[in-house]
Amino acid sequence: MFARMRSVGVSLLLLFLLIIRSDTIQQIQQIQQIQQIPRKPWLSITTPAPTKAATPEFTSPTHTTPEVPEEDEFLGPAECLEKKFTRASCDLVFCPPWERCIDGQCSCKPPYLCPIDDVSPVCGRDHRNYRSYCQVMALSCRTQKPAMSHFGENCRESYPKFESLIDPDTGVVRLHIPNDNNAGERKDLLVCWKLWDMAAANVACKEHGKPLGAAIADSVRYSSLKTDHHNKQFPGSCVSVRCQGYETSLAECLIYDQIRIGDRNVSRVTCYEESQVPKEDCGFKCVNTKCVSLTQTCDGVDDCGDRSDEMCCKNCRKSSVHCKTGVCIHKDALNDGQMDCLDGKDELIRHTYVERKSVRGHGRLTNFEYVSPKEETRINREHLESKLQCGIPNANTVDDEVVEERGRSTRFKRVVGGAPAKPTQIQWQVALEDNRKIDCGGAYIGGCWVITAAHCVRPNPSAFRVKFSIWKKSRAQNTTDIVPVEDIRIHPKYNASSYENDIALVKLEELPFEDKCLLDNPAVSAICVPWSTKLFHANHTCSISGWGRTADGRAAQVLLWANVSLIDDCQRFYNDRFKPGMTCAGDLEGRVDSCQGDSGGPLVCTDELGRSYLWGIVSWGGRCGQAGSPGVYTQVAHYFEWIRLHTGWPAVTMFNS
Repeated sequence: MFARMRSVGVSLLLLFLLIIRSDTIQQIQQIQQIQQIPRKPWLSITTPAPTKAATPEFTSPTHTTPEVPEEDEFLGPAECLEKKFTRASCDLVFCPPWERCIDGQCSCKPPYLCPIDDVSPVCGRDHRNYRSYCQVMALSCRTQKPAMSHFGENCRESYPKFESLIDPDTGVVRLHIPNDNNAGERKDLLVCWKLWDMAAANVACKEHGKPLGAAIADSVRYSSLKTDHHNKQFPGSCVSVRCQGYETSLAECLIYDQIRIGDRNVSRVTCYEESQVPKEDCGFKCVNTKCVSLTQTCDGVDDCGDRSDEMCCKNCRKSSVHCKTGVCIHKDALNDGQMDCLDGKDELIRHTYVERKSVRGHGRLTNFEYVSPKEETRINREHLESKLQCGIPNANTVDDEVVEERGRSTRFKRVVGGAPAKPTQIQWQVALEDNRKIDCGGAYIGGCWVITAAHCVRPNPSAFRVKFSIWKKSRAQNTTDIVPVEDIRIHPKYNASSYENDIALVKLEELPFEDKCLLDNPAVSAICVPWSTKLFHANHTCSISGWGRTADGRAAQVLLWANVSLIDDCQRFYNDRFKPGMTCAGDLEGRVDSCQGDSGGPLVCTDELGRSYLWGIVSWGGRCGQAGSPGVYTQVAHYFEWIRLHTGWPAVTMFNS
């Protein structure tokens, strides 16, 4: 749809080459790989399907193909497993509220950074009061030792504390839980079998000095305990226990539904002894060196104890849920009010195969006597995520005005090459005015910050202004706001010749006597900054927008937008010119692309729950709107730490904060 600017000499050379070498698409691509031209792009892309290498055929009966072990249909791929992802890998999963994501790893927070509203007090094993579950978990995270006893305020030294025991003869798990109704007493309980799994068994063993957790999580009939071990007294009631796997004690897990055991099964555990496991029988070696069966991988249960068995999955076993990042999550995470998949897929699924019932047959998992750590975590997450509002435009300001473009009057939903946006539709789009001329766009990320391409700016803030809610390039509308620039921060490793690290932050001037940079405007919304390069994948439909040149070579007079698809393996088009921190997008016919005048503008991708992220910044490309020359964008998630360093935590960190 759009054409980017080229030098005349190079354009003629390309035209000549294309004429004399137009016999096949493959030959055209070979020319492009030899002579790639930098461009300041915007809207157009195509990507012919890569040619498959011919598979050699063995015609002689004496030749046989070596037998290759059959790949597991669930676990993989190998390149993911080699990266040794665990529950701490926040490129793939969320950190809990007592941790924050730094350089792709969940790191412990100081306890004082935990939310303090709408939380339940906790008693520690050290007899101290803690304001919340988050605070005591932050302490456990930092010390790697159990710190929590129970929910409540009675924490004096004389008051009994939580204790878990593993019976040495039977392996039966026994809990002593403080009874808030009768101060000074503890309930003596076993663990019901129904929901017992390896994640909880791992926690039980770690609490008793076994760092690799459990080898077996199974059960025993209660009546057999009384028959075979009549000299021992076992309590007659049990509770259900559900752990995530990150806990250091069963006290930190979800404990609920106390019932009379009758003749039910109760839980027991055999702790993992590394010396007893033959290495040659290791179906899957966890990152922490523990061996588990291959069938224990990708089932939504943390069998390893570090969750590495759930992090690299092509599909999920049983009724667990497969996130687009390749992580399998437990069925209990479905529609529980808390996002577990990075894109929110678990909160969108309408499932019929999961009956979420407690032991007593009630609806969703509930607690009858104990505070729920899961609910506390959900409240903490909600509080932290509410600090930053981004990625959701104000729908009340998106009008349906009919506009005239390309000589005809019509309403566009999607048009090949791009369509006019509605006047207040793309609320994070800004125009970057350089000495009263608009040649570049940008994206508003909240506070006083705009992201654009490094090649759009120079270290001269006074020459620039940022125009918000601008639709017609030459004229303001009644929602337009024009803001001066205070500072421009170009990435220190930006390379103007290769467009590597083509990203810059524009800091806006604050309003007089205010701590903000623009007046409240319902036609202006911030776009979210992604923290993980795994959030969106190839073929995901995203959108681009700008005032760049159209197919006839003229600059658009109103803001245009188009849908594009993310494209992987861009080295096939650009060889060594495609660097880390770059990403490609377009359509396979080459009809939609970014062009001259769209530089710095946003490539926006939206997750399953409708929240939009600034996935890319218009940077460069080979040819506008031609097959085999995708538009190249700066991949914003690659620069998350640099962005956060300059803007601060509150400005960009909605999740994993």
